[in-house]
Amino acid sequence: MNAVASSLLKRLKTKANALPRAQQQVIALILKDPEQALTMSVDALAAQAHVSMPTIMRTARQFGFEGVREFKLALAQDLGRTSSVHRAVSLEDDCAVVIQKILGSTAASLTALQHQLNPNTLNEAADLIAQATRIDCYSVGTTSAFMADDLQGRLFRLGKSAHAIHDAHKQLISAASLGIHGVAVAISHVGRMPFLLESVTFARQQGAKVIAITQPHTPLADIADVVIDVMVPPDAVMRVGTEAYIAHLLVIELLMILVLQKLGPKAIELQTQYREVLQQHGQDVDQHPWIHWTWPHAEKEPT
Repeated sequence: MNAVASSLLKRLKTKANALPRAQQQVIALILKDPEQALTMSVDALAAQAHVSMPTIMRTARQFGFEGVREFKLALAQDLGRTSSVHRAVSLEDDCAVVIQKILGSTAASLTALQHQLNPNTLNEAADLIAQATRIDCYSVGTTSAFMADDLQGRLFRLGKSAHAIHDAHKQLISAASLGIHGVAVAISHVGRMPFLLESVTFARQQGAKVIAITQPHTPLADIADVVIDVMVPPDAVMRVGTEAYIAHLLVIELLMILVLQKLGPKAIELQTQYREVLQQHGQDVDQHPWIHWTWPHAEKEPT
């Protein structure tokens, strides 16, 4: 974390009294409930603090940030350092409180994601995917590999030629062969894995477009043609926490719906066709014959 972002909550407390009254009201609102402030839009913050929206921007710049988005990222990082269990949970919390805090924290993160996502960026990424002759999904690590596999499977069902590639050597081969009509989708929340950066750089050099699903201001974000920012508070234990995991899945869901819209009726017909084929062969159904072969008592009425 850089010096500007370091210990933001502490800096807010110590510097507040020296600022104009309107900015003090903004800081007081944030300090009262930092988790809630993180999920609020600029206009909501302004309304709650009884100030103008430009005052929110001036407050962020007062602490060395370019804008509110960067300010919120630093706040999220600061909140992530408050506990070694979970940023919202202490060792003394009972089960009911843990449930409330973790699920509430996750809901807040997803609400914040809704305000962060740029519709124009998602549309641009969907256009590239819909028009591509091949889409290769790059990943590093277990979590990103699951995301890449999920994305590849969804694209395959939309009738697109797609591959999920986790191996460094295969990613370079992919990058060399994608060409000007291909797209590489790089999924990495951390966005700093050397061989992934090498692969996407090489793909761009060969004329392919690169879409990155990552945190803003990472090396991967700097390389990509289109960046879908996924910014959630960091986990206190795992490098890529559950909230990041869920956020990435939702971004993929949004992206695939937009791609389906752009592909039109043909893609919808494919979905129907695949569903019928799977059902005819006993896949994706509730009552597969194998269940009755294995558990013949399953159909018996309860006595």
